[in-house]
Amino acid sequence: MFKSNQLPVKITYKTPHGNLDFSSPLVMGIINSTPDSFYSASRITQEKKVLNSVEAMILDGADIIDIGGASTRPNSIEPDEAEEINRVISLLKIIRPKFNHIPISIDTYRANVAKAAWDEGADIINDISGGAFDSDLISQVSKMKVPYVLMHVKGNRQSMHHVHTYKHVIEEVYTYFENKIKMLNGVGIDQIILDPGFGFSKQLEDNYKLLGAINSFKEKLGYPLMVGVSRKRMIQQIIGTDADHALNGTTAVHVIALLRGASLLRVHDVKEAKEAIKITQFFSKLNNNSDIQ
Repeated sequence: MFKSNQLPVKITYKTPHGNLDFSSPLVMGIINSTPDSFYSASRITQEKKVLNSVEAMILDGADIIDIGGASTRPNSIEPDEAEEINRVISLLKIIRPKFNHIPISIDTYRANVAKAAWDEGADIINDISGGAFDSDLISQVSKMKVPYVLMHVKGNRQSMHHVHTYKHVIEEVYTYFENKIKMLNGVGIDQIILDPGFGFSKQLEDNYKLLGAINSFKEKLGYPLMVGVSRKRMIQQIIGTDADHALNGTTAVHVIALLRGASLLRVHDVKEAKEAIKITQFFSKLNNNSDIQ
């Protein structure tokens, strides 16, 4: 399936507001300043609610807070750049002064949003496009010297949720990562986190095939791997529910991901994700499972 070489996985990434230590799985808590994110409970704009939500996530064990200013759910309306910047910066101005010791990730594919957020204290760029939706983003990340989440996606902003047919989905995603990593390394970006793009341009079965390949991606490419499946349609479809009632299914998928070697869980529900990590770590220790530390 993959090349035979096995690389040591990068463990520690540096940010201005705390290092990321991937020797144990981390949790990224989601805060959205959008009116149309697919999970309504993640939409927060009022200052008191923002501060309470972030504080609760940190107390529950969040290692990173992820801020989004533009929904990427199917059929969402794309805000213009000025509006996205306003949404992101409004949250950063609330969160950063109160919580100065936690890394903040910005979920964006726009260079100017990334730059504005970095100027306001952001630490990580979480890009669903792999640098394909804004030709200036990668050079901007290179200048900022921040960790970068590289997600697999096919198509453009309008077609990225169209279901694509893959002859060999695991091999195709692996090749995508391999080529993108070379490009990123070539401009000085080496603090990379890989994201297979669960739910983006993939059939239901493709998502679960990729879930099973997590440790292979991580070991063969040498970078930590993020899993973003929280309350998504790939869970809803199997158990016959909606986003509001998909927490139990999400936890089940998180356990599979952790046992397959996931380095980072991007979630709406931090407490439950941390509990899944504790249980899978205990299980793995007793059963000598090397996939999860």
